[in-house]
Formats: sequence, C-alpha cells, structure tokens
Amino acid sequence: MTISRRSVLAGGSALAFAPRANAQSSEPIKPRPALRIAVAEIPPTLEPARELSNVGTRVTYSMFDTLIRRDFLGAPDGGGAGLKPHLAVSWTRNGPDELVLKLRDDVLFHNGDRLTAEDVIYTFMSPRMFGEKPLMPDARSYFATLASVDSPAPLTVRFRTKVPDVLLEQRLASWCSWIISKRAYEERGFDGFSREPVGTGPYKYRSHQRDQKIVLDAFDQYWMGRPNAESVEFRQVPELASRVAALQAGDVDMITNIPPDQVSVLKKSPGIDVRNVVLANVHVLTFDERGPQMGDKRVRQALALAIDRKLLVDTLWDGSAVVPNGHNYPEYGQMFLEGRSLRYDPDEAGRLLRAAGYRGEEIVYRTMPNYYTNALRAAQVLVEMWKAVGINARLQVVENFSQMRAEGAQIGNNSNSTRLPDPIGALWISWGPGSEFQKSGAFRSVEAFNAAGRALEAETDPAKRKALFKAMLDAWEDEAPGTVLYQPAEFYALKRNVAWRPYTFYFMDLRNDNLAFD
Repeated sequence: MTISRRSVLAGGSALAFAPRANAQSSEPIKPRPALRIAVAEIPPTLEPARELSNVGTRVTYSMFDTLIRRDFLGAPDGGGAGLKPHLAVSWTRNGPDELVLKLRDDVLFHNGDRLTAEDVIYTFMSPRMFGEKPLMPDARSYFATLASVDSPAPLTVRFRTKVPDVLLEQRLASWCSWIISKRAYEERGFDGFSREPVGTGPYKYRSHQRDQKIVLDAFDQYWMGRPNAESVEFRQVPELASRVAALQAGDVDMITNIPPDQVSVLKKSPGIDVRNVVLANVHVLTFDERGPQMGDKRVRQALALAIDRKLLVDTLWDGSAVVPNGHNYPEYGQMFLEGRSLRYDPDEAGRLLRAAGYRGEEIVYRTMPNYYTNALRAAQVLVEMWKAVGINARLQVVENFSQMRAEGAQIGNNSNSTRLPDPIGALWISWGPGSEFQKSGAFRSVEAFNAAGRALEAETDPAKRKALFKAMLDAWEDEAPGTVLYQPAEFYALKRNVAWRPYTFYFMDLRNDNLAFD
C-alpha cells in the first residue's frame, strides 16, 4: 500500500490498515537495503530524554515518536516550524493552560504493546521527568510549566500547565517529548531501558557496541508503513579521513560532520552527493564565572568583543556558516528583535581589560578536538584574536566535557539549539535555572535574566513577550556568561541513490517521507 503525504497529515483510517494490507498482499515484498551511516561519535545510551546531545538525537529520532510532529520539510531550508498530527490525530485548546489531545488507535510499541494514554502520562509524569528528584532533571526543564497529565477518556490525554503556556504544542513536538513504553520502562528500569529502549518509531533496537556501532532494525508494524530500509547502522568513525574513505569505497552509504574544506573534494567523487543545511544551533563559548580572572564581567565582555566572527566564518566555513543577531533568530517570527548584532570591537575590549585591572594573567580555553566541526581550528584562531587585545590566552585540548568543566575552568565551548521557534526554546532552556550552567554555578549573575525569563514563560501578550525577551537577552549579554560564535553549516555526503534531506536540527529523520532509495 502506498502511503501519501495527505493520508499521513490526515491521520485517517487508511493508515490503520497499512501493516495488515502488506501482510495480506500476494505480491512479493521487495528486498530493502541496509543503510550504513558513519558518524564521528555514537551516544553511550539510547534513552531519548537522557541523550539530548546532537549525537544522541541523531539516532533516537527514528526510534521514537512525538504526539505532534514538527514539519521541518515544510520550509525549503529544512527548518519548517508548522505542526501536524503524529501520535495524536488532533488537539484542542481549552483555555491558555489546558490542551486535550486524541490519540491514534493503531500504534504499536516495538514490544508489541498498543499505545495507550497511560504510556503518555508515564512519559511525562513518572519519576524520569517529574517529582522532587527526577531521574533526568535536565529533561524536566523542557517542561517546567507542566502541572499535570491525565486521561479524561479512552485514547485522550489532557495537559495542564501551572501558567499559561503558548508554546505547549511546540514542546510536544520537540525535545524530551518522545513517547516511551510504560511497561518496558517499569520492567527494565532506568538503566535497562537506556540500554535497550522501546519506542513506537520506524526503527527498533537490535544491538549497541559502545564506541563502535548501534544497529537498528526496521519495525514493520510501524503505523506509518513498512520502513524503506531493512536496517540502519550508525558506525562510529572519529577520523574524518576514515569516514571519507569508507564512503568512497562503498563501505557506508552516508557520512556526517564534514568540514567545508572537504566538500569540493567529495563532490568530485563518482556517485557521491553532498547536502548541507545551516543549523538551528549556535556554537558558543562559555565563560565560567568561578574561574580565575573570570569573576569580573568586564573580562568576559572583552573576550566576546575581541572576536571577529565574520573572519571565522569566511576562513573556516567558506562563508557557509551564519553570524546571527546574537541569541536572536528570524525563525522567532514576531519575537525577533530587529537591529541587534554581535559587536567586534578590539579597542573596547582593551579598554575593558584595563578597567578591570587585568595584568596578563593566563586565561585557558579548553576544547575537545572533534566533537564540534571546526572546533579546534576555531580555537586556534580565537586564541590569537585574544592575544591581539592583550589577553594571555592558552589553548588546552581535552577529551570530554567533564575535563572541560573541571576545577579551574575559564573558557569552554558548547552549542545551543533553538529547540522551539521562540526565545523560551533556545536562550532560556540553554541558560535558565534548569541548565547545567546555572546549576553548577558557572553562570551565577542571574537575577535579572531569571526574572525576565520566568515572566516570559507565563506571558501570552505578544508585545509584552517581546519586551521580556529583550530584557532577558540584554541581561545575558551584559553579564556575558558566554558568547555566540556562529550558526554552523552541517554537511553530509551520501550515495546519490539515497533520497534524504537534512533538517536544521541534528535529528536524522529516516521515516519514509524523508528516506527512499532510487
């Protein structure tokens, strides 16, 4: 049976019978290819709200479904913000603090259980994301406004929030909203489920060899239809040259994390195509207020002002990355703040250093070499920019985030994703009270920032929301617990027979409406 885009959007009864129609057909089922993807790193576990990094969501996005689906392909750049039915066939607002959703009746988990309202309630209200000591407090921060989830009728779930939440529908289509199996979670426990999870997505867990590969099998009972690939293998290949060689030799079908200077080489390879997207993500520097010399915000401001971001984009990214208007993006729509920019002012940086009494004490920038594309090359250029304004900067290469943030941390790096097309889904989630930066004390000058952010969470008037966002962004830029570098471009190289489009997130969507083989 052919499943059209219209039938998916409608959530109609035709979908409910797709698996049975395939099973009853007398036509032989065509063999499907196995999809092999070489990545720089694979996640250590597969609990979808535990592995919220870029490398984690790349894998788990095709293992789990959300109630509402964000239509990334609804925009030419792969960053559409429209919403459409997914596990929920419809939803209704009963006021600013209540949302009621009707669930599909034909959805199976990978263990054969049928999706019920209890699974949805457990996903959000169980100890994994709720209570005094949730198993994943970082995940809970995505739903800080949530008060309760219950089921007023069969196949119906009702979400209530503590305050009016204009973004609840977007939250349910985004990070930490992937629905899990209650029975599997209770049977396996947090660690067991993290190793062998059970979702409703098109691909299900087969095996996981830490630091080597993750293999998923097609879930042929998937409610959207039989997946187009027989299996998917995410193979960890940290070295770029090895990933490129594997693709050119035909050992893999796709590779990720390609720096721009390799694109022209790959485009000349026979049978290989290169696809790219500017991410809804920014590479950022983090300035730890607890570190030596970092307690004075004038030093942190000087570090930000000394950066020529356009030079970084032109030299390291061949112009393919984008310097945004601060933590402020056009996809915010009416919330976008016009007229802002990231300043490059080395003279002002020098003045601030003198005013702060800085006398050449060493300031160390710690970075991992391969986690972020171009991270090491950017770090080497940044150190020279800081030296040019009188900062005694030194680069230290570390192996992981724990080492980066260990005792004495001064400068590190990170990335912040625009998880919802609104400031609440980017700056607030990344730097608010639930973030690692505030909880660790690295960002401690938070009074004005938190006051504006908490008010923004509960505000519904568009003009007032925009004013609160300005206040929040002003506070963040003034205290300078970090600074934005650029929105990176992500490049993928793949065999030309693989029809697949990247999204502005690292989500690697392998559903049939975004994956086919010529």
